Amino acid sequence: MRQIDTERNLSRTVFDELRAAVVSGELAPGELYSVHDLAARLGVSRTPVREALIQLSERGMVRFERNRGIRILRTSAHDLEEVFAIRLLLEVPATYRATGQRVSGWVEELRGHLEDMRAAAEDHDEAGFMAADRCFHETINTASGNPRLARYVDSLRDMVLSRGTSTVDRSRGLADILAEHERIFEFVADGKAGQAAEAMRAHLLHTAELLIGQAAADIGEDPPRLDLGWTNYPG
Repeated sequence: MRQIDTERNLSRTVFDELRAAVVSGELAPGELYSVHDLAARLGVSRTPVREALIQLSERGMVRFERNRGIRILRTSAHDLEEVFAIRLLLEVPATYRATGQRVSGWVEELRGHLEDMRAAAEDHDEAGFMAADRCFHETINTASGNPRLARYVDSLRDMVLSRGTSTVDRSRGLADILAEHERIFEFVADGKAGQAAEAMRAHLLHTAELLIGQAAADIGEDPPRLDLGWTNYPG
């Protein structure tokens, strides 16, 4: 973590730094840290650090332990199953609503994120690719007319990232993930709400299967039988 320039938006910057440190593994899963030590490392007072840690706790990334400090949590296979069950319940109908509403401008914004994904895939830039992937999903969710849903889904993605796992390295390349997003975009751009929603559902299910299977393999267990719900939309 780097020391923070207090002239900037302090609370937001502290949150971003701590979140990035958890996602990257700089703050290691299972380890205990004190608010005092984290504040010293960032060069700020304890108040913004505590506020940021409360937000990370709400996202399921850390846990306050009385008289001990802050423990960094590692997302389990069961946690991932819960996360993707929620994402399916929220993002599939959000895609349906967003496509059907045809609000001006957002489809072009979505196209821009898809182009960023293509460019990152060509450069083998996984970090850039996943950042554009995140923006792609957030744009759809926001276009559904529910910004709170978009923020909540975005926070759920942090739980996945905090495992330190990726579907890219072991299971599929950037080109495969890109193809799933291109399919979603094609249906969105054509105004085919039902098919766009089903493409989103297929993408989330595929990602869930890969990540949950990978998490189970990491601890030597058989992948669980997934029960992530089912949603069908007329084409």
